[in-house]
Amino acid sequence: MPMAIAVTDADLVLPSADPRTPGAHVLTPPQQQDFPAALAETGELLERHGHVLVVYPASLPRAHLQRLHAVRALLETDRMALLPSRLPPLGIAALVRQLRQLSVCDFSPGVLGSAARLLGHYIYCGALLASGRALDRIPLALPTAESSRSGSCAVLAGPTPQCVRTGEGELTGPQFATVLTYAGSGLADDWVTTELASRWRVSGVDPVDLPEESRHWWGTGKLVEFAAAIPDVAPLYQMVSSVRQELCHWCGLALIGDRCAFCAAPVRATDRRPRALVSGRRRALT
Repeated sequence: MPMAIAVTDADLVLPSADPRTPGAHVLTPPQQQDFPAALAETGELLERHGHVLVVYPASLPRAHLQRLHAVRALLETDRMALLPSRLPPLGIAALVRQLRQLSVCDFSPGVLGSAARLLGHYIYCGALLASGRALDRIPLALPTAESSRSGSCAVLAGPTPQCVRTGEGELTGPQFATVLTYAGSGLADDWVTTELASRWRVSGVDPVDLPEESRHWWGTGKLVEFAAAIPDVAPLYQMVSSVRQELCHWCGLALIGDRCAFCAAPVRATDRRPRALVSGRRRALT
């Protein structure tokens, strides 16, 4: 069985067109489950899959975050990675779907866990807002609306924050093939599905239900959230496999980037070695 991808909210699990893509396990929130049951739930996942990657928003309520850390500590396991993300809800859901796709490939747990940070830089996510007055999660100054015929604004949360008034500017889009997933509430989605989709040259648009957290994240109930992400597993696999792998000096897992997703130990300069040596030692460890 592939390693398990777990999330803290069912809204972070998007449908997939590929039947080979596994689902994600939705961890029961603290208010619906006592601590012994939480231990049993996570323990069963570890028993069945070997390793568990838990993806959750950086804005997760403190009680839920403390529960995750307490479960990991009480189980005394280094096979559970906690992966926070500062992306907006639909962006996190797109990231989770990519991790689900890659979980059936031949990546080791350490590599897949640390790939979450890499993949997040290639997800273009934002929202069309009726008003950005309550937007406080992105350090951006809203453009003035004095000369605008429309008060709506388009905001890009990542990879690089940006905000423009609709009809008066363009959001910087991806320079690679993507599918645009979008979800709306109380606002027409025409600008997202036509103008934005055309300018970003997406290969398709995918309507989904708006995550419940989106209204809180964006500070308004009138919005159309969107996320443009690479839809196919082949380029995702190539992207991750092309990054140099290291060995974690603390837990011994292979990883990419500068930090282990499972034990959080940083990569030391003295630990960097040629890729061929890393691959050979990885085979010895397995």
